[in-house]
Amino acid sequence: MPRLRTALRATATATVLTAAVLTAPGAVAAEQSAASASATVCGSGYTLRKAIPLPLGVDPDLRKATLFAYENGGKGCAILDNNVGRAQYMSVQICKVDGTACDPDSGTFSEYAGPVYVSSFACAPVTAKMGSSSGSLYINYKSSYVFPCG
Repeated sequence: MPRLRTALRATATATVLTAAVLTAPGAVAAEQSAASASATVCGSGYTLRKAIPLPLGVDPDLRKATLFAYENGGKGCAILDNNVGRAQYMSVQICKVDGTACDPDSGTFSEYAGPVYVSSFACAPVTAKMGSSSGSLYINYKSSYVFPCG
């Protein structure tokens, strides 16, 4: 688990930094390596599509969680990484675009919630929640734009 946590944090950091600045070829290679390592939690063949620091609008260094979205030949996988450093209530869910065939994972986790899967990721809605309990959330994120439409 510590290697996975390190890989997930490295992926989040690399993704956020890449979005903010132009990177050197060596940095791009390091990001791809970290993304590959953390994608193994979804299974072989999954590649990182997006990493979203949560809650939205917070300095990435102050994020409480990171939502990772992966794809593999039209299939999708999502993981909610705990960046707080202690066990918290966490929930992640992904559904088909029509709201059916939802795959949820929730509970009290110190590392991550998920992985959760969807057989067709186009426009798949993803929900991510985190807090001290299910009734006391500081993250309540839902988006249909984690995976591309069309």
